[in-house]
Amino acid sequence: MIAKGSEESTVFAPIFNKQGLIPAIVIDARDGAVLMLAYMNDEALRLTMETGEAHFWSRSRNELWRKGAVSGDSQRVLSLFTDCDQDAILLKVEPQGSGNACHTGRKSCFYRRLTGKAQLELI
Repeated sequence: MIAKGSEESTVFAPIFNKQGLIPAIVIDARDGAVLMLAYMNDEALRLTMETGEAHFWSRSRNELWRKGAVSGDSQRVLSLFTDCDQDAILLKVEPQGSGNACHTGRKSCFYRRLTGKAQLELI
């Protein structure tokens, strides 16, 4: 059953925050593993949709970047989703190159598990 008042529009109308960004969750289309969380501005989203290659906005460098431009670990976008209120993006990708999404050389940026109060385990 669909909740009363839920969004059912078929018009793509992403909602960017005050900084002009929208969070983008990236998952591996093969196994569903969460690879990374990044941000897109309107140009990154447009380029991603036009090229089929993941593009993001770097908040730390304040610039547009194509995933894998330096590392060779690009992401071919197989499908793109938005959440119910269109303020988040989900990309299902096919990792290219070594398959690593993280700048540390790991498959996923989510490699630290909280095991106790302020204790992390590397996985």
